[in-house]
Amino acid sequence: MTNSFVIIVPARAGSTRLPNKPMAMINGRTVISRIIELANSSNASNVYIATDSGEIKNHCESCDANVVMTSSNHISGMDRIAEAARILDLNDDVPIVNLQGDEPFMPVQIINQLPILLSIDAPISTACIKFSEGMDINSPHEVKVVRSIAKEAMSFSRSLIHSENTADYRDNLKHLGIYAYTNKTLQTLSKLKPTYNEESEKLEQLRFLDNGFNIIVEEFECEAPIGIDTPEDLEAAIIFANTND
Repeated sequence: MTNSFVIIVPARAGSTRLPNKPMAMINGRTVISRIIELANSSNASNVYIATDSGEIKNHCESCDANVVMTSSNHISGMDRIAEAARILDLNDDVPIVNLQGDEPFMPVQIINQLPILLSIDAPISTACIKFSEGMDINSPHEVKVVRSIAKEAMSFSRSLIHSENTADYRDNLKHLGIYAYTNKTLQTLSKLKPTYNEESEKLEQLRFLDNGFNIIVEEFECEAPIGIDTPEDLEAAIIFANTND
């Protein structure tokens, strides 16, 4: 797979747990401006913000970011970036990294590595890390993944998977919510209907598995990046930024 890739960041204003979170402030800088800086520090050939918000559009453009206006009816970030890719008329073979609009601390080495892992047999790639002692392995907000010897995803869950065999946190892998796929694969995924497993777990990657798509899950050695979904996450991000900016 080519090393050339693009990043599309889905950024919507309508979050229920943390309204307009792309514009939330972390030590004087918005979440989305930090993501723009992160994306621009990667090896991506182009970076785009896909949003339905005029406020977010104007702010991102003030940060010299490329913005694609998308529908307000999307139920997932994947559907939003699929529309953006169509508007941009991207080539079918272009690898796209779906960098979530609430992940300003995603390690750049993960962003750069995932597109390289794509192949005909594994058209989707994502990332995981080992659980550490400080993580709440029983929390439904910590998504677990089981993969094969070939690093292909076998299952994702918010619960402990095969809990009788994985009671120790060191035997579990935490899934990180970042994906790479070609535009052709992305467009196919966005047309699939949600499955029972996806809706029961609220994990869209189960839709991919249910429809026979192989997902390569690469393990990285890094601290778990702070995703920002709630006011509590935002407070944790501010503390983290205080010691890392």
